[in-house]
Amino acid sequence: MPLEKLAAAFFLQMAIILTACRVAGLVGRRLGQPQVVCEMIAGVCLGPSLLGWLAPGLQAQLFPPDSLRVLYVGAQLGVGLYMFLVGAEFRVDLFRGRLRGAASVSIAGMLAPFLLGALLTPWLMKIPGLFSPRATQWEATLFLGAAIAITAFPMLARIIHERGLSGTPLGTLALAAGAIDDAAAWCVLAVVLASFGKGAHLAYQAIGGGVAYALFLLLVGRRLLVPLGQAVERAGRLTQTHLAILLTLFALGAWAMDAVGIHAVFGGFLLGASLPRGLLTRELQRLVEPFAVVFLLPMFFTFSGLRTRLDTVDSLQMFLVALVVLAASVLGKGVACWAAARLNGEDSATSLAVGTLMNARGLMELIILNIGLQNGFIESGLFSVMVVMAIVTTLMASPVFEWVYGRRARLEGRLGSAGSTD
Repeated sequence: MPLEKLAAAFFLQMAIILTACRVAGLVGRRLGQPQVVCEMIAGVCLGPSLLGWLAPGLQAQLFPPDSLRVLYVGAQLGVGLYMFLVGAEFRVDLFRGRLRGAASVSIAGMLAPFLLGALLTPWLMKIPGLFSPRATQWEATLFLGAAIAITAFPMLARIIHERGLSGTPLGTLALAAGAIDDAAAWCVLAVVLASFGKGAHLAYQAIGGGVAYALFLLLVGRRLLVPLGQAVERAGRLTQTHLAILLTLFALGAWAMDAVGIHAVFGGFLLGASLPRGLLTRELQRLVEPFAVVFLLPMFFTFSGLRTRLDTVDSLQMFLVALVVLAASVLGKGVACWAAARLNGEDSATSLAVGTLMNARGLMELIILNIGLQNGFIESGLFSVMVVMAIVTTLMASPVFEWVYGRRARLEGRLGSAGSTD
């Protein structure tokens, strides 16, 4: 497709994507769902599962294959920049005080899914259309465990933000546990891809590179960024030069994590968490967040939705697989994280809230599934089953959270009415 036609297709796609996400958001908020969940559903609806089923010719004309490469780049920019902003709001001081609890919740949320994955894999590998015929049982177990263990880190962050929990002990505990959890899951994914034929160096590169990047930011990067924060304070605002420096650093961080085999979102998040707090982070949120959240982030949901085919869950056997995977995901993540939080001294409502938030999959699930599908490790059947699981567990998050924690917190004056990104 010529470049000028690619540009024209992109602008039309963005008009459709933004309209679909806003309409879905209007409907979803009436049902108590945050905007981010509505965007996830809107993305699936624009793909072959709904629009492609109702009007396949129109869907193919609106989203031709050549144009998806442009949409993919925009999707990665959107989710990476959003996580940069989430990191800038992350309370490192509260994280230090809750490191033990976050680690316990994260470990429980990893061990239980991998145990359940080990039990389910022998059965799932006998069903055609789920795993690649070249996948070994060990590789399939690791992938399934990582896919069940993954947490919707960006989505969790946005739900926390919309519920007014940013900077609170609960919000910090859930975000910290989600960060540890997802970083470990990405390392496991690197091991799976390495053993699947990508080379053992991939696992060493991902784990070693991720640890080196995090240590550099924690031990050196934070000090190097202090003068930038002081310059913004002296200027009384975030100038265009300051903003250019921050976005350059973000791009380098996202590139570094993507280059070593860990997703770009971790590069942005860790850099954001290392920024000096004060006027710099407040101005960064004010200037960048509206465009990143409203324009860029919806591209990711649409790109993933365009690769989702729910029509593959078209038999009793596949429906049973979807139910079993969903049950294992809820038990292996939500219940395990709730139990870990309780054992670490959290009260019942807080523990249930942590389990509920950690049980949502959303964005990160779609990312890990896309990688598995792109590398030929999983097939369209398992991809669609896992997308169904991601949608259901994410839809559960907001109403269950409201039931177990929201009303109580408002009565105690700790939580106002749900926020909005509009």
